[in-house]
Amino acid sequence: MKNYILKKLSEAEIDSLCKRPKMDFGAVFSQVQPILDDVESGGDDAIKSYTQKFDGITLEGLTINPAETSVELNPNVQAAIDQAMQNIYLFHQQQMPIDLEVETMPGVICKRTAKPIERVGLYIPGGTAPLPSTTMMLGIPALIAGCSTIVIATPPDENGNVPDSIVYIAQKIGAEKIVKAGGAQAIAGMAFGTETIPKVDKIFGPGNQYVTAAKMILQNSDAMVSIDMPAGPSEVLVIADETADPAFIASDLLSQAEHGSDSQVVLVVTESADLAAIEQQVQVQLEQLPRQEFASNALGKSFSLVVKNRDEAMEFSNRYAPEHLIINTQSADELAEKVVNAGSVFIGPWTPESMGDYASGTNHTLPTYGYAKMYSGVSLQSFQKFITLQTLTEEGLQRLGPAVETLAEVEGLQAHKNAVTLRLHKLKKSKPYNS
Repeated sequence: MKNYILKKLSEAEIDSLCKRPKMDFGAVFSQVQPILDDVESGGDDAIKSYTQKFDGITLEGLTINPAETSVELNPNVQAAIDQAMQNIYLFHQQQMPIDLEVETMPGVICKRTAKPIERVGLYIPGGTAPLPSTTMMLGIPALIAGCSTIVIATPPDENGNVPDSIVYIAQKIGAEKIVKAGGAQAIAGMAFGTETIPKVDKIFGPGNQYVTAAKMILQNSDAMVSIDMPAGPSEVLVIADETADPAFIASDLLSQAEHGSDSQVVLVVTESADLAAIEQQVQVQLEQLPRQEFASNALGKSFSLVVKNRDEAMEFSNRYAPEHLIINTQSADELAEKVVNAGSVFIGPWTPESMGDYASGTNHTLPTYGYAKMYSGVSLQSFQKFITLQTLTEEGLQRLGPAVETLAEVEGLQAHKNAVTLRLHKLKKSKPYNS
């Protein structure tokens, strides 16, 4: 990791540290668009063709019905999944919004109620490892929200199969279909719908630059689909002071770095912290990792920053806006109150990011690439839409109607005014209202 000292950096240099590696979306879009077009016109056959081309897998059937698929999990794995699902369910269930009703003035009642997005698509990356954790993070809030159609898409293994762990979770959340495909072609299949893939209204889930590009293109197309958020490579920022255990800090940095070579890893330490001990621990633990190459490549593009104190560390963190923020300092709870921009925060020495990634209950589908400044992570509300309702009594119309008539007149919308005026005239003739 490269080392920097904050007080020696200019504002421009600090801004540069906060920037992520530039993604050439123009080039990626030009590669992805033909795939989307092919799937829109070719359906299942197009997706199978791209699965053969990119993954070297020939698929007979593109989808499976989880309810009709038998699975056999290691008992320990099943118990771990069940425990994680219980915690995620409990946390997200408590996010259910309460219907709102407000009488804004006598006789004028406004309401807001939450309804599920009916059809949702959950993209579960495959790549170097299956991700049952992401299946839980997306599937459980979809279940709680009451989405009527849940479709999962995930790349198949070399034998054209979906991991039993993902099928098991799909059964538990009531998913209708699992699409055995990844990449832009899977996103397109869910966005447009095919012979065997139901069309969805919103697509969730992380992915590589091609998946991200497909989501971004399709949300602005005639596919009529929305997405959870734009996303880049996964990232963590760790704040540490002299009270932090160097081995703990190193393990947190490496747990992020092993995601992939493009993972973003940032260490912010106070002047009192033992940076040398942390760096030594990183090397010791790195040599023991099976995914050492991924982690080493990620660390080579990452950096540490020495700051004066904890407050200065938090100022930089808010400027960076990390996906994951770990605060391993004295008075970590107090420092956490100053967080403004972060996807998810992990407080204290006993709270590694891994807990939120898998089983604490919070969601691990989070904004990356600095988008934590304006996006939230996935929550129950991500799977809902909110509908407003209003009811006016005769009294309400008579009290508020004249103001609406005036505003409609100001905007030159006579029909709007007439809709009120006709009713006011009728009320005046039948039973005048005395204010």
